[in-house]
Amino acid sequence: MQNTDGQNADIQRRDKKYMKEAIRQAKKAYAIGEVPIGCVIVYEDKIIGRGYNRRTIDKNTLAHAELLAIRKASKKMGDWRLEGCTMYVTLEPCQMCSGAIVQSRIPRVVVGCMNPKAGCAGSILNLLQMEEFNHQAELITGVMEEECSQMMKSFFKELREAKKEQKKAMSEI
Repeated sequence: MQNTDGQNADIQRRDKKYMKEAIRQAKKAYAIGEVPIGCVIVYEDKIIGRGYNRRTIDKNTLAHAELLAIRKASKKMGDWRLEGCTMYVTLEPCQMCSGAIVQSRIPRVVVGCMNPKAGCAGSILNLLQMEEFNHQAELITGVMEEECSQMMKSFFKELREAKKEQKKAMSEI
């Protein structure tokens, strides 16, 4: 029988492995000019849903990484209930995505970095662990936090610089 420290190390290795996959999804968003948020859903050590932010390109408020991954995972499972799954997401879910996580009964959520301006898994609210709801999710935060956070910072820095250049170019006309 494995001791708790060994089990914890295995869980941490698995969480890092799948967060790397979520980061891979976030990089797809980054490449198309979207806010770099990525998500994967895992069931029995297999990825069954993937998603990355596509709000701007799809012109759809609902095109969040988590919702896209939930849709794919539900289709794969043949059920709206995603019991036994773990969601890995690079940025703390918003209120809409946190609500979808609760509704889909995902029991475990692993977050890369927190979102103090819009996060609803601990920053502003914690919708994932409200006892008033009929479902709560275990929440693990800070997995590969620096890499997830740095990607967001780089994206918004580049966006600000591009807007500054655009404004400068417009003033020269």
